[in-house]
This record gives sequence, C-alpha cells and structure tokens, in this order.
Amino acid sequence: MIHEVDEGLRLLLVDAGLQESGVDLVFDAPTKDWSARRNAPTISIFLHGIRENAGRRRTGTAEEHDENGMVIGWRTPPRWFELTYLVTAWTNRPQDEHRLLSEVLRCLMRHDVLPAGMLTGSLAELGLTVELEAAGPRTDGPSASDVWSALGGELKAAIDLRVLAPLAGERAPAGPPVTEGLVMKAAPAVDGTAGDDPGRRLRYEGAGGDLPADGFAAERERQLPPGRRKRGSAAR
Repeated sequence: MIHEVDEGLRLLLVDAGLQESGVDLVFDAPTKDWSARRNAPTISIFLHGIRENAGRRRTGTAEEHDENGMVIGWRTPPRWFELTYLVTAWTNRPQDEHRLLSEVLRCLMRHDVLPAGMLTGSLAELGLTVELEAAGPRTDGPSASDVWSALGGELKAAIDLRVLAPLAGERAPAGPPVTEGLVMKAAPAVDGTAGDDPGRRLRYEGAGGDLPADGFAAERERQLPPGRRKRGSAAR
C-alpha cells in the first residue's frame, strides 16, 4: 500500500507538469550526503511517519463474490493508516526552491483526495478514497525541526503532507462449490455382511447423477402403522 501511495503522489505531480520542466521527483531522505550529490532541481517527497488511524478500525468479515454471485472468499475490513511526508525543493538558489514549493503546494491544494485514475494495485481494487492534507494544522507528530535533526541537516522550508490510505484486509479463500449431494447408505448388518442398498442422495429433484435425483426431497407415500387411518378418511 505504501509504495502505491508513493506512485499516486508521483503521478499527481507529473500530471501538474513539474517533471516536464526538468525537475526530478524522488522519495529519498534529504540528508547532507544526498543533497551534496544531487545535480538537478529536485523535489523530495520523504516519508517519515506511519501511524494507524484506530478510529476507523472495524471488525468482522465481508463476502467476496464472482461474476456469477458465488462466494469465492471472505476478507476482513481494511485498516487505515496515516502516512506523513516531508516535501522539500532543492536547487542552487532559495528563490527557485520557493517557486518549486509554490507549484507543488498549488497542485496539492487542488485535491482533497488522490484521483481514482492515479490509484494502482490494491488501492485501485478497494475503490476507497485516499485523502490528502497538505500544510494542515500541526498534530501530535514530530515537528519539522525534529525531523531535520534526525536527518542531520539544516532546517529549511518544507510542506507537511499527510495521506490517509487503506491497507487491504486479509483474505480467506472459499472452497469450491458443492456440486454433488450427500449419499446416505445403510450400515453393514450386525453379522458383518454388507447390504445391497445403493444409497439415497440428499439433494433436490433435477440434480442428475447415477443415483435417484429426487432423494429425500421427493414426495412419497408415508406408511401408516396398523390401525391408523389418514386424516379425513372415513372410518371402516
């Protein structure tokens, strides 16, 4: 799921035309060594936080069906996770970095969710929205200065991007559908000899097979005990 969110963000910025102007889009950590090696204008989308949104957690299972309506499996509900990115621009001049950040911010502010056409893999299969929040109010996560300290770099302008995405639940496949009914046969006699009862198929009329298709579902005349009469018949 995480790599699919990465791809969705990349496609979103490519669609905005950032890559066409010669800007590299990377997901590297912007450390001192990394910044010293870059040789082109770059937008870094660095993932530094993954946390579950426990308020959206659900229990139970849901059935999965094929095109004929047959149950082919069961899946637990998806779990929702908040991914936190640090988006930075890297050029030789601060003015150019601010211009790039402005273009990224404008692109992100156009969308509250990732467009469906930019979702791939399990995100596309689930058909659920992937929410975006750019430069929102600060939460209880690490501050920008803490992130930069961990990276070993100097504090610089950055966009705090939060993505709320679902992780598909676990799937349990269903067994193949039952196509042959149960067959009930009489047990061997007490003396050990086997009976010649071919058995009775426990299924409904029209099932086919070598054994009689009607089985116990077919109507049959009930044999009454001696001295009993059918309800409604005249007494002799």
